[in-house]
Amino acid sequence: MKMLKPHRPRLERRVVGSTNRWRLPREPFSGDLLALSQMCKAVSIDFDEVLKNPDRLCVSQIQKYFPGNSKKKAIQSGEADVILECLGFTWELHQPQLFQSDTLAKLYVMALARDSANPEKELQKLLRAQLPRKTKEQHPAKKMIISLKINDPLVTKAAFATALKNLYMHEVTMSADDVLGVLAAAHVLQFRSLFQRCVTMMMNGLTPITIKNFYLAGCKYKEELLTTACERWMEMNLVPLMGTQIHLRKIQQELLHKVLRSPRLFTFSEFHLLKTLLLWVYLQLNNKTQTIPTYETVLAFFSSFPEKCSFLDRDVGQNLMHLFLCLRLHGITKGKDLEELRRINFFPESWLLRVTAYHYHALESGGDMAHVNDLSTQAVRFGLLFNQEYTTHSKMIAIYGFFFEIKGIKHNTTSYSFHMQRIRHTDLEFPSVVCEHGPISLRVERLVTYEIRAQTLVDGKWQEFRTNQITQKFGLGKPSCKSHALKIQTVGIPIYASFSFIFSLS
Repeated sequence: MKMLKPHRPRLERRVVGSTNRWRLPREPFSGDLLALSQMCKAVSIDFDEVLKNPDRLCVSQIQKYFPGNSKKKAIQSGEADVILECLGFTWELHQPQLFQSDTLAKLYVMALARDSANPEKELQKLLRAQLPRKTKEQHPAKKMIISLKINDPLVTKAAFATALKNLYMHEVTMSADDVLGVLAAAHVLQFRSLFQRCVTMMMNGLTPITIKNFYLAGCKYKEELLTTACERWMEMNLVPLMGTQIHLRKIQQELLHKVLRSPRLFTFSEFHLLKTLLLWVYLQLNNKTQTIPTYETVLAFFSSFPEKCSFLDRDVGQNLMHLFLCLRLHGITKGKDLEELRRINFFPESWLLRVTAYHYHALESGGDMAHVNDLSTQAVRFGLLFNQEYTTHSKMIAIYGFFFEIKGIKHNTTSYSFHMQRIRHTDLEFPSVVCEHGPISLRVERLVTYEIRAQTLVDGKWQEFRTNQITQKFGLGKPSCKSHALKIQTVGIPIYASFSFIFSLS
């Protein structure tokens, strides 16, 4: 195993073509237009196109001379055409396979131009070697030594070896633990097909454990498909999955902010979203905690700060203010939950007074939410996670003395419907649970603007179904007590069903 010693770049004169022109081999085609013209003629490519981007050394044009099925092409000689020195190792490669990588192809052509007195002749010889002919007529091409320096810490020797193996074989087996390093190696090699295969594998392998590193890789290598997939996965799983695991600590603040602002964000309720965000802050400040704490532990921690100043008004909280501004605190209406918020002294007093004022005015006006007018950014949200085992799944919600049931129904293996229905307080199965310490409205009608949305993952792509924004008067009897139903056909499971609504001005 060996690695080339670094050398200082220097100017050298080299002959190019029959005119005995000279150029600087370590700066390919730098200013020597006649030499460039001769090289273009040797490989029959457009001189004007090369002038626009000479640095690529016409690699893409040269690659078209190599068979598309180079992975299957038999290697006629056991000896390698190219010796690659990288990461402290020497790797033996062959020309047809090497040219699947833009980086290696470019290094090879540069070495060909540097080490040959007549690069034009060597390129012609290289291309002729790719033409089909009898085995006995083939002559081994000149063996080249190329060197590649890699500064990306994600590229390990094992990952780089797997990437090179993919030059010779289709669908080399990779584990979820290996794919990040192989992606980095494919990026360095500019090995497009392998890079895209890694991206697809990562998009299909998002879990609480992998989400952080996969998202960072998408940002690092500017792979929008991967970053978008990570964001969409987080929009669905922040509350129901990440909110129950210690891996929540690893989520970057920038990603969390994007997800909180998304109109597609799924949550069981506004209070569930608040608890998840409080847990994230707790885990940032208690980095030695290795198990998920109880909600009571989180409350006790924030309650331990001196009462003279709220947590968000402190220096440590100022950097987190923009996250909590994304919450819809007016959607937390239970007296018990509001009392907890006040007791932990987390939010500025002005925030809590504003929420209290909103609730007071809404109750005074029979439930009208005068302070809310934009359904997409201000609506109160509730959610159902419809799993494989359900045939029906529902939840009772209460807000300003009005009671609703949100419900999902499975009609057959691929058919589902979701709706909401107003319920009389006297018809509640467990009135003490829903009505405890809360008001009861006797109004016969309640004007509601709402939207029902369902999302599920199918073959690596998110399917999204939703109603339009509907304004409807909900009565206490049929048919006015029931909303429009969102009917969907899908094979995806689980289904994330979201119900967003505003009590419009009557």
